[in-house]
Amino acid sequence: MKEKWRFIDSGNCSPAFNMALDEALLEWHSQGKIPPTIRFYGWSPPTLSIGYFQKIEREIDLNAVKKHGLGFVRRPTGGRGVLHDNELTYSVIVSEKYPNMPHSVTEAYRVISEGLLEGFKKLGLDAYFAIPKSEEERSSLKNPRSSVCFDAPSWYELVVEGRKVAGSAQTRQKGVILQHGSILLDLDEDVLFSLFKYPNERVKERLQRQFKNKAVAINELREEEVTIGEAKSAFKAGFAKGLNIDLEPYELTQDELAYVNDIATKRYENDEWNFRK
Repeated sequence: MKEKWRFIDSGNCSPAFNMALDEALLEWHSQGKIPPTIRFYGWSPPTLSIGYFQKIEREIDLNAVKKHGLGFVRRPTGGRGVLHDNELTYSVIVSEKYPNMPHSVTEAYRVISEGLLEGFKKLGLDAYFAIPKSEEERSSLKNPRSSVCFDAPSWYELVVEGRKVAGSAQTRQKGVILQHGSILLDLDEDVLFSLFKYPNERVKERLQRQFKNKAVAINELREEEVTIGEAKSAFKAGFAKGLNIDLEPYELTQDELAYVNDIATKRYENDEWNFRK
């Protein structure tokens, strides 16, 4: 018998709602109210999300965020800045005590990311997990030089032709793992690199040049463009196969939506949360 997980496709939502729903799902799962859950979502407007620990004053050019008409939100997970635009965003909510779920963050990340791996394969892409081999690579994981998420390698990174194709972050609270991440369909590198602060223009240009060798969007790799609908069905099937589960579609109730909107207002729309030092 396969485990039954919940599947929620919440479509394009505001940045605050997106983060609030991930938080609510983690809480409900910790209370035993819902089974493990996989959620797909998009962003309206396109949004820059930053990691829980990032320092805005040092790293982010808020004028550029405004100029491009982007939303802005701080995630409850770590990691660096991500521009969410033409992408499929996913989140996985599962107990740390789930059968065969490894205790270590990196190993759990690999298990959950099997779903992503299978999704890329269903789109005809030869994705694989890259494991940093050299001591230099491993130490750069601890001290990334760049504020840009897709610029930094991490354990069990998903790559195609040597370039990163998905960026994910994880947090653990109340005995529950929340992993969420971006699967890029297309990427505007000029917009992305305009959103961060650099010591000078030369450094920015160098980082942007290097970035092209490190990260790639799906539609750069395929002759036929992948639509968001195709990506959803590929990765939904990918998670079902990679995690060996059945996914049952679910719509939030009015009460659940009201609860999520409350978290969104109190936390993720709140400057104290988003702009804290």
